[in-house]
Formats: sequence, structure tokens, C-alpha cells
Amino acid sequence: MGGECRGFYGGKMIKGRKRHIITDTMGLLLAVVVHAANVHDSKGASDVIALLRGRFERLIKIVADGGYRGELIEKTKTKFGWVLEIVLRTDHSNKFTVIPQRWVVERTFAWFESYRRLSKDFEYLTDTSEAMIQFAMLKLMLNRIKK
Repeated sequence: MGGECRGFYGGKMIKGRKRHIITDTMGLLLAVVVHAANVHDSKGASDVIALLRGRFERLIKIVADGGYRGELIEKTKTKFGWVLEIVLRTDHSNKFTVIPQRWVVERTFAWFESYRRLSKDFEYLTDTSEAMIQFAMLKLMLNRIKK
């Protein structure tokens, strides 16, 4: 209820907040940013990409979906030196198809939905929301070590 940084995104009819994450190839969280839903994807993506600066020396390429097209590609290349590759659908069928490389992030979001605190937006502050996502990822990684 309420809270800071709330908005409405007409594209998906979302009221509240958006989560932007960057994962590695196994789906493990590298960076997260939570902001109002009315902020454009390219602005949210530039915020989360900026969190990666100086943390991952071997990072060369970031794969994203079609919502991140535009000037963000060139901005990422010039400002950070990384390639932002956009992966689009190849066909226009109505059936669900797995799109290579993009399913990794979607699977990570699905992992988060198994945590009640992340299934709905209960948090008042965006910082708390980001911390809850990081705690959920920490729990997922610790459970993998136990097995």
C-alpha cells in the first residue's frame, strides 16, 4: 500500500513498480534496481547497468529484450565499453516459444515468485524491495550449496 516511487505503466497495465535485474548465464543475480512503473525501460536499464561498473572485469556482453532498444545500446558501448545485444522473437506465432538467452532472466523472475514477500509489492521503500530480492537470491544460492 502506498510507498515511495509508484507509477503506472500503460504497456502492461502495471500499477506500482518495475524490477530490473541483470543475471549471469546461470540466472544468478548480479545487479537489481527497483523503480516506479512509469519510468521507461531504457532509463531503468541504464541505472542497473551502472551498478555493474568496476565489479565484473570479464563482462563483455549484456543480452536484453526488445524493450531496451534505442540509444541505450550506444550509451552502454561508449560509457561502459560493453556490448548490449538485443534478442528479438524470430516468428510471430501465438504459441509460447523459448527465446535463447532471454529465458535465463525470466526463470530468475519465476524463482522470485516462490517467495511470498516478492510475489506482491509489500515494501514501502524501493531500497527495501531491492534488499528483499537480494535476500531471496542469497537463499536460493545457499540452498544449492547444501545439496
